[in-house]
Amino acid sequence: MALEALEKLKGLLRYATQDERSELAEIARRLTPLWVPMFEGPQKEAYESEADVLFYGGAAGGGKTDLVIGTALTRHHRSIIFRRIGTELQAIIDRMAEILGTSEGFNAQKNVWKLPERQVEFGAVPILGNEKKYQGRPHDLKVFDEITSFPESQFRFLITWLRTSNKGQRCRVICTGNPPVDSQGEWVVRYWAPWLDKDHPNPAAPGELRWFAVMEGKDVEVDSGEPFCHDGKSIQPQSRTFIPSRVQDNPFLMETGYEATLQALPEPLRSQMLEGDFSAGKDENPFQVIPSAWVVAAQGRWSEQGRQGPMDSVGEDVARGGRAETVIARRHGAWYDKLLCYPGVATPDGPSAAAVAMSAVRDGAPIHVDVIGCGTSPYDHLNQAGVHVVAVNGAAASYGTDKSGKLSFYNLRAELWWKMRESLDPAAVPPLALPPGQEIRADLCAPTWSLRSGKILIESKEDLMARIGRSPDKGDAMVYAGVETPKRAAYSGRSGHVVDYDPLK
Repeated sequence: MALEALEKLKGLLRYATQDERSELAEIARRLTPLWVPMFEGPQKEAYESEADVLFYGGAAGGGKTDLVIGTALTRHHRSIIFRRIGTELQAIIDRMAEILGTSEGFNAQKNVWKLPERQVEFGAVPILGNEKKYQGRPHDLKVFDEITSFPESQFRFLITWLRTSNKGQRCRVICTGNPPVDSQGEWVVRYWAPWLDKDHPNPAAPGELRWFAVMEGKDVEVDSGEPFCHDGKSIQPQSRTFIPSRVQDNPFLMETGYEATLQALPEPLRSQMLEGDFSAGKDENPFQVIPSAWVVAAQGRWSEQGRQGPMDSVGEDVARGGRAETVIARRHGAWYDKLLCYPGVATPDGPSAAAVAMSAVRDGAPIHVDVIGCGTSPYDHLNQAGVHVVAVNGAAASYGTDKSGKLSFYNLRAELWWKMRESLDPAAVPPLALPPGQEIRADLCAPTWSLRSGKILIESKEDLMARIGRSPDKGDAMVYAGVETPKRAAYSGRSGHVVDYDPLK
């Protein structure tokens, strides 16, 4: 409509006096859009998308920065643009000055740009906990530039205050970025799984809207955006989408030869930055406990028909409330069954957590339960019920060594995770088969290790959660299920009595 009005104004100029021309020029200036998206292609599609939460990008050079600045300047009244590191905001601020043609209105001390009827703020949250300084501050547009650099917990906390008091003003979240280069960004693939996870059972097309609701602390995909009741509460689903873009979609950068620069990058960086390939290899921390390729290979060996023999072991990682899950892993020899996952609110106490574990057990398999924290009560209930249960205390002393016999472990947690690593080694016999799922890969590949006093030390669960912003429940449960505990039905020999052998004591 603004462009049509401009054309009409041009037609009137020939009949206007000098004063009238000055007035018409001022009207034209006000009607001229500060920014418009590229004529056709993904940037325009993203600008016009109806998604509540949009992820735009995937590859380098698709016009991500211009999209978020342009949307803030033309569609929203109160916006905030986040980068994880504050110094990285300068490029966005500089580009905004280029679009506006001036730096007038920008307060560098407060990182706020005030314009007539609009305000754009710039924020950074380099350390977990920094996000709390934005608590309660509403914005109708929240932007996360390079979303894979943010922990999931920070992202979810910051979008809580997406709201406005302006009638008719739309609220939305826009995220931009490239494929994650380490395990910290793996949550992005889970959050936009229908578009990014190659194992997703119901994949979505680029730009397609899908609706999600949070129930029992977990994202659940629903059929539409219509509100519904759950446990007596009204829930309003939010829509998500992912729109991929590449440098080939940006005619301005194509003229500069930027594509040739991206083509010259080494793999897997080339596939990530040029093609936006979320399945391309990631730069692993050299001290990552379990190499990603080993987990991928183990998942590739898995099939529904691969189960052999009775159930040998069960691992349970217990959660109570929140976004964490109670997860049960079941192992038959070298084959792991699909995980059983229960929202934390479904196991609010010891008896309920014990009950789900008991229902999963077959063939007298021992249950290994983490007794640090809320796992103590389920362990006590299982023990009192006469179930073969083994307490796993990761802080306890370790008396084992690695398979070379030369390295010992700082504690039991280090021993159990390292044994899982050795079981996943491609040279291990028999080779493990793990169920598919990006979340399993992310959890098993998240911890790092170091040497302390000549012993292998695995990153503590608390430090790991602080680094990646979530609890690796699935990985822990599978590690516990990997423990080799003889069943109580095993006999000691001539005496005939039942052996209750616990290798963790």
